[in-house]
Amino acid sequence: VMQCSASFDVLFLLDSSYSIGKGSFERSKHFTSKLCDALDIHPDRVRVGVIQFSSIPHLEFPLDSYLTKQEVKERIKRIVFRGGSTETGRALKYILHKGFPGGRNSSVPEVLIIISDGKSQGSTVVPAMQVKERHITVFAVGIKFPRWEELHVLASEPTEQHVLFAGDADDAANGLYSTLTGSVCSATAPGCKVESHPCERRTLETVKELAGNYVCWKGSKQPNAVQASLCPFYRWKRVLIKHPSRCFRTVCPDPCDSQPCQNGGTCVPEGLDRYHCFCPVGYGGDIHCAPKLSLECGVALLFLMDSSAGVTLEGFLRYKAFLKRFLQAVMGQDSPMNVGVAQYDNDVRIPIEVGQHKDAFSLMKSIDALNFSGGGTLTGKALQYIAQHGFRSTPVFADVQDGLPRVVVLLTDSRSQDPVAEAAKYVRDKDLFLIGVGSSFMRAELIKVTGNPKQTIVYSDPQDLFNRIPELQRRICSVDNPEGCQAQPLDLAFAVDASSGVGLENFLQLRGFVRSSCLHFSINRDVTQIALVVYGSGAHTVFALDTHTSNSAVLQAIDQVPFLGDLASAGSALLHIYGDVMTVQKGARPGVNKVVVVLTNGGGMEDAAAPAQQLRRNGILVFVVVIGDAQRDTLLRVAGSPNYLVHISSYEELQYYQDLIMERICEEAKSPVNLCKPNPCMNQGVCILGPGSYRCECHGWEGPHCESRVLRGDSPRSPSLPPHSHVRWSPRGLQHFSRVPQHTKRH
Repeated sequence: VMQCSASFDVLFLLDSSYSIGKGSFERSKHFTSKLCDALDIHPDRVRVGVIQFSSIPHLEFPLDSYLTKQEVKERIKRIVFRGGSTETGRALKYILHKGFPGGRNSSVPEVLIIISDGKSQGSTVVPAMQVKERHITVFAVGIKFPRWEELHVLASEPTEQHVLFAGDADDAANGLYSTLTGSVCSATAPGCKVESHPCERRTLETVKELAGNYVCWKGSKQPNAVQASLCPFYRWKRVLIKHPSRCFRTVCPDPCDSQPCQNGGTCVPEGLDRYHCFCPVGYGGDIHCAPKLSLECGVALLFLMDSSAGVTLEGFLRYKAFLKRFLQAVMGQDSPMNVGVAQYDNDVRIPIEVGQHKDAFSLMKSIDALNFSGGGTLTGKALQYIAQHGFRSTPVFADVQDGLPRVVVLLTDSRSQDPVAEAAKYVRDKDLFLIGVGSSFMRAELIKVTGNPKQTIVYSDPQDLFNRIPELQRRICSVDNPEGCQAQPLDLAFAVDASSGVGLENFLQLRGFVRSSCLHFSINRDVTQIALVVYGSGAHTVFALDTHTSNSAVLQAIDQVPFLGDLASAGSALLHIYGDVMTVQKGARPGVNKVVVVLTNGGGMEDAAAPAQQLRRNGILVFVVVIGDAQRDTLLRVAGSPNYLVHISSYEELQYYQDLIMERICEEAKSPVNLCKPNPCMNQGVCILGPGSYRCECHGWEGPHCESRVLRGDSPRSPSLPPHSHVRWSPRGLQHFSRVPQHTKRH
């Protein structure tokens, strides 16, 4: 990372003799590239050239050939090992004679970097001295197991700063930079300084070693006699020798020393003065792991924490940590603290009332003070208590706005020992928005509590709980800013196959699918209206679009849907929906997107293509969900497009496709709409579009939608609007205004 930036020439002298060998020569090339990283290579600053030497020197490239770091490093890779004897002296004489090839003629400092094992065949003392007398700075870099004495002869003074070891490339690059900083380079980076420290140089030397004494025979002064004796036996051995030395290195402060990453983030240095933070989930709003989530939606929020023996002390402490992490992530310094915490086991307590704390610090202290109690798990009782006492409006909590949506987040990891369904319904009927958080085995009970899978958050292991922070934030804010099509006006009709081909058991699964699908919508006059039709050979309206105005009423009505059990005719069902469901008389709203979802096993679809086409021509989307084997061509003619056909292999898999189906319906709810499709005018009235409005042209009828008959021979009854009145659409209803002041009639 550190770069020596100044105007000077660098010439590398690479030893490629047989004593080095091809493998070590490749390491020399790699090390040369590493040293280039410490040099600011540029035509006006550092220039680099390379000479390879063994028996004779060979110029690989002069200093003026490659003028960028990338070019130099690419060229170094292509150097080929030549082999030969180690004639270091001859290479130095070549430089004395030729100078630095392609250099700037001593107008800038010259640096020679010799990479060798120091085992020259001839003397290097004189040529090395002559090179240094020309004011060339010489670095001697040992490769493999070098002969350090010769490298010290080659290197400039002080030798401790000019002799390096290629075995540790990063350390040697630092050493080169450190030495050059004191001579040719610009000053070190701010806060960095050159320090010396003890180090060691290693080499392999061949030594003579006594192996032992062996019986040998020696001559004797006596004629014809020999004498037995013990003779020493020696062998030659290569020994690793360590030479103590001193190394000079540039030491810089670590940018992470100041611990810049907050909220448990991990600091990773990038160079001398840069770093980046790995942030936990919920953080990363800036480079220092500031909270990146924000509870920008306005809600009154109460956490209901399970403190029973079922969650254990460890689980309770985990919930406290999760709660603190969540609030730190979503609550800014200036955020209104409309937050409270309750805990339950056999009994319920509210140690932190909603709105009690005005700042995050005091809220965190109160959470720290919460104590584990143990005891039974009476979740139903706790929900009932919270519905009655969790959001009390008292003078001391006057800062809590009464108009805010009220949200209860249940944190539990143990199954309730009392019934929860009735208590949860009581909570929802009190207009409290319930969100359940628990481990995966709690999913079924949490869905029973919330009444909606989308308001249920499950985690797979303790750490995964903390990964759910962003999801919890989205769920809390969805009450204030509904997700998906909850905020989109939509008229939606389900056509459910109740024929014998489906069977009672599978019909009940289709009915359950309709029920859970309705939980994705906000059902009322202004947003989503839902109708339900069941069909066999004929069609039967269970409830019309304008029959029910709340989710609970729709869910209750779905539970009463009858099974018919005769033959199927999807065509008769679609005709019935066209003429008797998606009409203004039955609550269909002009200017609102309309969707029909057909749930079938694929039987009785032969007569459905023409009615489906008629619905589409009138701006009504037909979405076909088929379970089991069926003729795809027939189904495509009914759906009109593969985008509106979902083929599922079994009834058991139906639940897994719900999100996909709802997503596509929601996309349709956001598309542009034609106010005259389907025709809002009754009794053959003609719908005529205007800018943001429409009018009905009536024949023998009068009223905004041609709903009143004109009696012949009598003066017309006072209609609410003249027959040419305009109707402007609004999701909250129809607004009427007249653009024709006089009353006119057309017959």
